Amino acid sequence: MKDERGKKMWELLICDESRSFQHAEFFPNNRINSVELSKAIQRVLNEQGARPKRFKFFRSQMQTIITRACNDVGVPPLPSRRCQTLTRWLDQRAEEVYKKHPGYDGSSSPMMGFETSAPKPLPDALRGESWAFVALPLIGVKEEAMQVSANRVFGDLLDIDEALPDDTLVPGIAVYTRRAAALAGWTKGLELGGISVDLDMGTLILDTGVADSWQYARFRQTKELTREAKEWEDVKAAAGGLHFLAIQTDEEAESTDGFWILQDFTASQY
Repeated sequence: MKDERGKKMWELLICDESRSFQHAEFFPNNRINSVELSKAIQRVLNEQGARPKRFKFFRSQMQTIITRACNDVGVPPLPSRRCQTLTRWLDQRAEEVYKKHPGYDGSSSPMMGFETSAPKPLPDALRGESWAFVALPLIGVKEEAMQVSANRVFGDLLDIDEALPDDTLVPGIAVYTRRAAALAGWTKGLELGGISVDLDMGTLILDTGVADSWQYARFRQTKELTREAKEWEDVKAAAGGLHFLAIQTDEEAESTDGFWILQDFTASQY
């Protein structure tokens, strides 16, 4: 979108995970700096009379400005791909607000793309002893999520589409290690995004933060394992990108030490 000067406009969107609170504010391009952003954020905080524990954001190109502004108002910034509520709101605003604006130009390219770094070797502290492609019905995922919500195990959750039936098959990666509790604790320190299969490299890729990727595990590129990896990705696609990571002592363990609900990140085109 462009303003009356013909210059591209920027927008600040702030919401909580349930969108019970949301704030939208346009800025001209000559006010895009950390000082103006911190002023806007502080104004929102003052109006709400509440201070969040942290601000998640996914615009990696704006990381310096956003980080400075968040630090200025005393709220820790967290680069993250776990911003599904925000990206869905952004796509909704595209249809309901942006395309109806007189300055909207659908032919112009987005001001920002989504950039990721090449996968790096995984630190030994984050590596398990073995792993497996697994799957659970959605009801089973919800049961594991209850353990995370009750703070009985390490992990992190996402809102699950209520339209998904409880028998929907959700794929996951199970990591087995005798030091499961320690590994789950270390993993909790990462902002997990999602896991994908690189069939060419025979590697599981773990996305963290807003742009980091790791070579999480490898598998032998036999016909059987390659077929299993493809099927795992197919099941994930059928579940709308929903998947999970489980960390436990062994295959027979009755409970996990860590459980993360993950979602393939699809950056908004806006």
